[in-house]
Amino acid sequence: MRRIDILLASDLAGGYMPFRHDDLDVALHRWTDFCELPLIEGALWIFVDWVLPEMSGLELCRRLRADTLTAHAHVTMVLEEDNVDDRKRALRMGADDYLVGPLTRTALLDRVLGASITDHDATGIRTLMQGELTVDVAAFQARWQGKPIPLMPNELRLLRYFIEHPGRVFTRGQLIAALGKQEPPVDERTVDVWIGRLRRALKNAGAGNPLRTVRSLGYVFDAA
Repeated sequence: MRRIDILLASDLAGGYMPFRHDDLDVALHRWTDFCELPLIEGALWIFVDWVLPEMSGLELCRRLRADTLTAHAHVTMVLEEDNVDDRKRALRMGADDYLVGPLTRTALLDRVLGASITDHDATGIRTLMQGELTVDVAAFQARWQGKPIPLMPNELRLLRYFIEHPGRVFTRGQLIAALGKQEPPVDERTVDVWIGRLRRALKNAGAGNPLRTVRSLGYVFDAA
């Protein structure tokens, strides 16, 4: 099964429900915090609007190409009109292609299904480590001192995201968004269930409790 993670910097008519076609899984993420990526588990494709609230689409494209985590992502610029000069500027700034907005779910999926994207881990990271705690991304396995930690998929994905962002406090809503669980909506208290299971698994493995609750805010992974 191939997977593509799609980041959208603006609202999408038709919604963000995941999509499956033959051997392809497409995960759609509403991406509002340009400083943080959600959990990326497949090839990365980013749709960037020509005009954004905080910056121009051209500037965001430039930043994406300068960041090692997104430098190799497929970037599609969503133009406001079919203007030759705008097309050239988008491509010069690093966009792979473009389309004329407004962007809809149907137009997006048509573009994705018509392209040939190699499935890979977009970050290029196969193993994440924090002290003696590791997550093998390719094997979908967490380990403490080399011994496997039994985790359910959501807890493993959550652990990976925490290890990728040690020391950062995340609200429940941010964790739901990072794991691509916005649609259908997930109750924020579900995050507490995930955290509880993850804590128990880590303690049982001898890894202690690196997950700290920050009252009225959320949770943080304290690096060793």
